[in-house]
Amino acid sequence: MDKKKRYFYIVMGPVLLCMTVLLFSDVLTVSGAQAIGVCLWMIFWWGTRPVEIYITTMVPVVANALLSIVPMSDVVSQYSCESVILLFGSGLLTLPWAGIGLDRRISLKALALIGPSMKSQITVWLLASIVLSNMMPNLAVCAMLTPIAVSMLHIAGYKDIKTAEPAVPILLAIGWGVTLGGAGSPLGGGMNISAISYLEAYTGQEFMYIDWVVRLLPYLVIATVVLLVGMMMIPLKVNRIEGTKEFFKDAYKELGPMKQAEKVCLTMFLLATIGAFTRPLFVDLLPGLTPAYIFLILGFLNFFITASTKNVLLNWDSAQAGTHWGIMILIGGSLALGQLINGSGAGAHLVAMISRFSFHNDLAVVAMVVIFTRLITEITNGTTASAICCPFVFGFAAEMGINPIPLWFITTMAFNAEFVLPLSARAIPVSYGLDTEKMMKYGIPMTLINVVLVIAFGYLALEYWPAFGVLSLS
Repeated sequence: MDKKKRYFYIVMGPVLLCMTVLLFSDVLTVSGAQAIGVCLWMIFWWGTRPVEIYITTMVPVVANALLSIVPMSDVVSQYSCESVILLFGSGLLTLPWAGIGLDRRISLKALALIGPSMKSQITVWLLASIVLSNMMPNLAVCAMLTPIAVSMLHIAGYKDIKTAEPAVPILLAIGWGVTLGGAGSPLGGGMNISAISYLEAYTGQEFMYIDWVVRLLPYLVIATVVLLVGMMMIPLKVNRIEGTKEFFKDAYKELGPMKQAEKVCLTMFLLATIGAFTRPLFVDLLPGLTPAYIFLILGFLNFFITASTKNVLLNWDSAQAGTHWGIMILIGGSLALGQLINGSGAGAHLVAMISRFSFHNDLAVVAMVVIFTRLITEITNGTTASAICCPFVFGFAAEMGINPIPLWFITTMAFNAEFVLPLSARAIPVSYGLDTEKMMKYGIPMTLINVVLVIAFGYLALEYWPAFGVLSLS
């Protein structure tokens, strides 16, 4: 980025804050206008990228230290909340995978199903991305699968990824699949963890992960089919890639038999996942053992367990180097932004203003929530959309006197899909050579299709599925 443009973007962030305070203090109160100004500042920086997105997530602390919008403890506590602990614990649990080859074994086993046709390629890469991102962070899955796809294309004779026709649908399948797959499980990414934090704060009760799967798995299945059909309509100049199935089978054989360390790591991950989703069975017996601490405890054990070698599965140097500190700060900063908006009263004022518009039916409400959420998601990221939209949904539902739970689930569907810009996980395929113009060209219609799907599914669930708006502990 040009230095002058970068400095201009940097300065424009605080300028947006000042302008918001000057123009809207009478409407939102001074503290409310300050909070909205901080929100606009962060959205602008996330969109223009004069600094890393993780630097932007520290703006709430900086702004609140200068303006005292809400008590500082309310802001800084978000950077070490239970959601951050869950991400940290799940990271500790899966960090040894790369060193022992478990991540590669799982992905190669799935990809060995690929046939030579491009339709088979698109199908398996998309499904592998979606399934794996149900269990692992989107960035981790995308970072794992993209280089494997590039290696496969190199073996098939496509040395220049930027000009390789088969690379476009394959890399799009990975980039799009990991974002959609997050809808299948609370473990699918930081945006889900953030959303659950807001829900638990609103209800005052622990959220059961099984509630998520029961309500959103039908949507994920339908959305996967729709996305797959849409991807099959992308024009293909190459219909077959020979030798790919043999490539994956040979690569899998090179790993040899499953090692003891892999079995131990996979078992512990399955135990953590089962524990998280069967939480209702032991919530009364162990009220403090929430999913965050299940993952943290089992991840903690990696520092003590030795398997196959004399070395422990994980040491601190590896943990420090492999932990996604930036994503943890991103979640904390997004939650801190939500604290500013809610604690200042800005959220309530905005909801009251929006509620004055006439929403004649549930379809209009669902459409408004979905379009607003997707707009924020596509220009920033899912975690940011979660932080901005979840408090809005709860406030709007309270103002309108309706059950917020269905709207919350609909919101999670809306921010678990990103197609257009090379941001977040989608930046990884672009870094390997995927053309950003083609991502936007094919991403815009995919976004419109997905928005219509979320609105339709959300509305039908709201109208005809009574359990959609009821939680286990309600």
